[in-house]
Amino acid sequence: MADSSQDPNLLKAGRKNSAETAELADVGTLSENSKASNDWTTTRRELWCFYLYYIGNNGLSGFNFGPSQFQNLLYLAGYDPDQHPFTSPCGSDTGCVLPYLGRVRDINSIVLLTNGISFAIQAVLLLTIGAWADYGRWRPNITIFFTLVAVGVSFAWLGVDEPSKWRAGIALYILGLITYQCSLTFWTAAFPGLARNLPQVIKSAGEVSEGKKSLNDHADFESLSRNRVSNVSFAVCSAGEIIILAVMVGIIKALKAEQSTENNTKAFSVLIAFSGGVWRRCWVLGRRPGLSIPPGTSILAIGFKQTYIALRECLRLKQTFLYLVFYFLMGDVLNTSVTVIGTLQNSIVSYSTLQLTLLLLVGIVTQGLGIYGFWLVQKKYKISTKRMLIFNAFWILVLTIWGLIGVHTDKFGFKHVWEIWLYQVFYGLMVCPWFLFFALFSVIGKTSAFIGPFVSEAIITGSDNNNNMPFAFLFGLGAFSMIFLFMVDMKKKSSRM
Repeated sequence: MADSSQDPNLLKAGRKNSAETAELADVGTLSENSKASNDWTTTRRELWCFYLYYIGNNGLSGFNFGPSQFQNLLYLAGYDPDQHPFTSPCGSDTGCVLPYLGRVRDINSIVLLTNGISFAIQAVLLLTIGAWADYGRWRPNITIFFTLVAVGVSFAWLGVDEPSKWRAGIALYILGLITYQCSLTFWTAAFPGLARNLPQVIKSAGEVSEGKKSLNDHADFESLSRNRVSNVSFAVCSAGEIIILAVMVGIIKALKAEQSTENNTKAFSVLIAFSGGVWRRCWVLGRRPGLSIPPGTSILAIGFKQTYIALRECLRLKQTFLYLVFYFLMGDVLNTSVTVIGTLQNSIVSYSTLQLTLLLLVGIVTQGLGIYGFWLVQKKYKISTKRMLIFNAFWILVLTIWGLIGVHTDKFGFKHVWEIWLYQVFYGLMVCPWFLFFALFSVIGKTSAFIGPFVSEAIITGSDNNNNMPFAFLFGLGAFSMIFLFMVDMKKKSSRM
């Protein structure tokens, strides 16, 4: 008697029945979510509160001017390593060192090491409470907490505007980065819920339940709605940030920052506090809760359980695993490269608040053009995500090669002011679209972003304070990560997800 389990017709019928059962289950779940969504329908006011918060949490205090002021204080407090300690100040043609964590280090090395420490703390925090952004009712409270601390840190910089207070700057620098990234993490977690509960998306879900629309069509519609919320929030933030930076130029002029080092240093602290004040004014958040905590777990254990399940599933899904390895490695390359270039940029423009503000203005405009350009090209020519990623990652590698050239020459490799202006345009147009592909997922990458800064700091210290040497490591790591991207089969990845 033939084995009926091998009958192709029976197998085909079984697969069809399984698919239909799964689709019916999805429709049932969608119907339940649609009913639950009516209690939290996204209003126009809530959506604009969400957009306005992003204007405040723009990174100018904790991510831009805070780090620049920290390095500025280190430079003014440091000394020439070729002379006796603290007898000769740092100059444009000399090294600059300070004792830090048990040894004398180059100030750029100090910035990278402190940056790594802040990201390591973030990793512990996000692995512990990161899941609370998705589950339970803690998300609004945690966002408020990190926002309050971030704004407080911004105003605290007003009391740290002298070289002798550089040690206090360490604490403010670390706190500023942590609170900026963590508040951004919990704010970003609201994206899916806001889009899913838009009136038009709820209506679409209802049409699926009534049999008027297919589940795939609804999924595409919800994805477009989520992308629209993301794109509008970016556009609103960019427009608001341009206005803020324009006002900052007026503040710099009023404080006569270009007339003396003391005025410039005080201007840094005032700009950070002003950015914190804007954040406070733009802070109007709703109380939208997260998902229900799964049965059999608790709010304290959900983060670790979610991490375990994610790792287990990634190991089971080969294509997803390869994709994530590429993302974490290349993401670390990009984050560290931006930090290293930032330290070089600060010294090249002599920590000028005016120059740095104008550079940020150029960067914001070109980032918008770059992201919109990538999206337009991909949409018009139907280019696959993998090919667009390869193209984008190539320019990230070019960025590391650019810095690598400067290891043995002073003619090129982030050595001149004109290069910094070119870098802002290049980064905005060719590199920044990376975040178009990982708009939501990029937050998770912060949990591994401490590796690059720690390794780069060790390289600078071990290479006689050559601040361009980390680019050798970053280029190698980036090239290695590309292997995993080339191995990804997007068709297999889609079929297994």
